[in-house]
Amino acid sequence: MNLLNAPRFQVGLFAIMVTAVIAYMAVKIGDNPKLIAGGQRVYFLLPDAGGLVKGSQVKISGIPVGIIRDIKLEGSQARIELTVTNEHPVRVSAIARIKSQGILGDKYIDIYPGSPTDPPLANGEAILKIQEQGSLDKVVNQIGQVSEYVNQIASNLSEAVSEAGTNRHILGRIILNVEKLTEDLSDITGQNKRQINEIVTQLNNVTRSLDEIMNDPSGEGFKNKFKVAMNRLDNSLKNIDEITSKINNGEGTLGKLISDESTAEKVENALTGIEDLLGAANSLQTSIDFQSQYLGNIGSSKTMVGIRLQPGLDRYYYLGIVDDPTGVLEVTDTRLTSGGSSTLTTEEKTFRNKIKFNLWFAKNFYNFSIRAGIIENSGGIGFDYYLYSEKIKLSFEMLEFSNLNLRAATQFNIWKGIYATAGWQDLLNKSNKFSGYLGVGLFLTNDDLKLLMTQLPTP
Repeated sequence: MNLLNAPRFQVGLFAIMVTAVIAYMAVKIGDNPKLIAGGQRVYFLLPDAGGLVKGSQVKISGIPVGIIRDIKLEGSQARIELTVTNEHPVRVSAIARIKSQGILGDKYIDIYPGSPTDPPLANGEAILKIQEQGSLDKVVNQIGQVSEYVNQIASNLSEAVSEAGTNRHILGRIILNVEKLTEDLSDITGQNKRQINEIVTQLNNVTRSLDEIMNDPSGEGFKNKFKVAMNRLDNSLKNIDEITSKINNGEGTLGKLISDESTAEKVENALTGIEDLLGAANSLQTSIDFQSQYLGNIGSSKTMVGIRLQPGLDRYYYLGIVDDPTGVLEVTDTRLTSGGSSTLTTEEKTFRNKIKFNLWFAKNFYNFSIRAGIIENSGGIGFDYYLYSEKIKLSFEMLEFSNLNLRAATQFNIWKGIYATAGWQDLLNKSNKFSGYLGVGLFLTNDDLKLLMTQLPTP
């Protein structure tokens, strides 16, 4: 019997041929990485190797170039060992990326081999850079977190819009406030419905009146008046244009002022003089002095008001008015005779008020000042000496030289322009006006006056 024609031989040969074809197709079509002989062996560490299978493919740009040779535990991490063909060496700058294949979460390894200029990894060296892209597990976890947030928002919204509301959430407080506001508006509109109707009616009347005014076609109406006003405005603009043209051409006084350099220079000099005058006026220190004294021997009060003008630290001018209760003295002698031998004489003094004026010039020398001019309607001279940073002032005056009147006084500054004074007048008593006095005063400076002016009510 021919062996080649035997059925058993033919069946066995057919089985061997089919096995060979299946093996070839597995390599060529399936590209089974297990048949890779040799190749570069590298590894990397991964916290979680879930989804990776031993023997699955390793790809570069989606093309199979190797297999997962082994997966094992190293410490608390998974060690993924790879075998890659020598045709595509993995270099020191390589990156291992874990990718998902399909929606079921199957994973494979895609490798970026690194820069061609870098040296390749030696067998047994590790890939240090790992990238794990999104997987179905992560998506599910994120969806779970989102659902928790949605449930929480829904719960808060449910509490906020419940019948009783809640003050625990901002939305609930807003809804409660809106509800209260609408209730208040409803109460206001219900209680003032008549007034609101009247307001609407008045607004309707106003708009109707405006419409009649705006659309009045008569000669006195708004349209014609507006046209006339616009014509006048146009004529005014033409006149302004003619005036500016003349000024630019140097015609008229204003034109000469602008175009003529000599005229402009004269105006500039005049303005400079005015500026200097105003600057000097601004530097002038103005003060107001008010003082009231009680004359003990006379039993009456003396009042003085003055203005002090100080253009510099070394001098000042003083102008004042005085209400003097001893301005006029009337003396009446009364003689009484008893038995023709004894005579008793009595003298009666009568004082009358008189308005007097002060006008003097003062020169300052450090803490010492000399005053000269008119002192209470008479020529006189005065001396002032300041102590303790001008808190205390000692004064001495001489006036009415034909009937010499000497005065001495002390002034103490209490607080911010408020002062007390004490002294004597007519020390020689040549005018029968000798008296000691006590008084208080108020001295207001530029700054005080500015503050008072800003605080005054305006009409």
